Amino acid sequence: MPAAVSFNGQTGRRVRAPKTAEFIASHIRGRIVRGELKTGEALPPEAKLMEIFGVSRPTLREAFRILETEALIRIRRGPGGGARVISPDNAVAARHAGLLLQVSSTTIADVCDARTMIESAAVGMLATRRTRQDLADLNSCIDDMAALVDGFGESADADACSSATQRFHDLILDRAGNHTFVVLAGILQEVVAAHLSVAVHRTFGDPATQDGLRKMVRSCRKLVHLVEEKDAEGAERHWATHSKIMFRRLLSDDPGAKAVVDLFD
Repeated sequence: MPAAVSFNGQTGRRVRAPKTAEFIASHIRGRIVRGELKTGEALPPEAKLMEIFGVSRPTLREAFRILETEALIRIRRGPGGGARVISPDNAVAARHAGLLLQVSSTTIADVCDARTMIESAAVGMLATRRTRQDLADLNSCIDDMAALVDGFGESADADACSSATQRFHDLILDRAGNHTFVVLAGILQEVVAAHLSVAVHRTFGDPATQDGLRKMVRSCRKLVHLVEEKDAEGAERHWATHSKIMFRRLLSDDPGAKAVVDLFD
């Protein structure tokens, strides 16, 4: 255990000096985040990096392991291999967030409620700043959903309907203009995606599904109308109600009892 030390009259714990490998990982991480190293770009050969940083091969490989764990690089072994940059994405953050939620036994319903609050705030923001292009793009998404609903039958595709619906949700967040909302909602979506996918497939064959999808399309059109009218309060209130109903329908036989931990089993 680090010994206590005194600094300016204050006694505290000795601070551990970061390892050389951590400094190297931090330097490369910073260049990736700043966009100086692009996705798919190869890092210099190990021998060159060892020369640049003045370190041994084990130290460099420890730095690589740190970055690989953070999903910032991918290592290919053998001839023509090496380290290549990959962009961080929501899936990486979702795994870490999912573990934290798992520890606190957070339920799927709880995560869905959080996503509802974020999206509802986003539609309110969108209503105050929407452009004609935003409205056109939202309506185009709804037309795609409506076409899938109209063609509902033996060839109905649950995955296609889910993808079209998700594009609408993603567009709302993207056009709201708040990047933090986009990231947070994306992480929450990744956390619940597997469970909701199972729920969608489980309920898709229900005779009431087509009627429910038609109601969803009408609800989306109403939202776009409220956004077009710049009724931020009305849009936010409507989307909160819409989302709660949709999630309640999907989780009807699992009323919040399933914990996030089940997604990682």
